[in-house]
Amino acid sequence: MMKFIQLNADWNAEPNAPDLQVEQDDTSLVARFEPNRFIFPEFDRISFILVRFENCERYRITSVNDHGWYGGQCRFSGLAPAWGEFYEILGDTWDDLDATPWIELNGLGARHFHFYFRDEALEVKAFDWSMQTKS
Repeated sequence: MMKFIQLNADWNAEPNAPDLQVEQDDTSLVARFEPNRFIFPEFDRISFILVRFENCERYRITSVNDHGWYGGQCRFSGLAPAWGEFYEILGDTWDDLDATPWIELNGLGARHFHFYFRDEALEVKAFDWSMQTKS
């Protein structure tokens, strides 16, 4: 049984063109993207959001988009509460049901983080995460 815990209650990625970029930093992974200024106007002066995954074991960016998710083509379709959110997933996450290869890092974290963007999804196995903004 899987449990989805939403981690982004008062922020989110830009829904149309988030411009996701990832960068490896030793055992950390940093995801950078534009904030959703439509729903969260307090981000009007923020250029981008950084989500850092500490002690990252591996990650992948899958091609699952909103059309595939709503069409039942994502392994979490009908299970995840909503598209376009950032979750920690507890339980068996059926990793082998997505053929996208993982990029291995040297961390030891095994928590499963999953962030749905407009045209892709970021999956990360890491120890912890944090968010910061850049003007």
